[in-house]
Amino acid sequence: MAGERRRPEVRGVDVDAETRCVHYRSAVDIVAIKMKCCGFYYACKDCHAALAGHDILVWRREEFDAKAILCGACGRELSIREYLRCGARCPACGTGFNPGCEKHWRFYFDEEEKPDSA
Repeated sequence: MAGERRRPEVRGVDVDAETRCVHYRSAVDIVAIKMKCCGFYYACKDCHAALAGHDILVWRREEFDAKAILCGACGRELSIREYLRCGARCPACGTGFNPGCEKHWRFYFDEEEKPDSA
């Protein structure tokens, strides 16, 4: 249909339509992350490790305006800064994200960055 935006491809192992993968399958596991190292969205770090053939590079603070987060519910691309500040809820559609993902931020984003200073 004209004017309809196509969602970016999300790579991973057994990825569903809302970006859940074999590693993370709960109702709120609907965030995909564009990897700085290769520019592709992956469902999670474990999918990247299984398929990419190279190490993850973390996004640095000065790159946090990059659109690198995909909401699996509505398809909106968020900047890293938006994601870190969103309180585990998509600012576009309101769908909840897994708050436990915060434990994995260090694999994707500069460890020195905290949501309140993003």
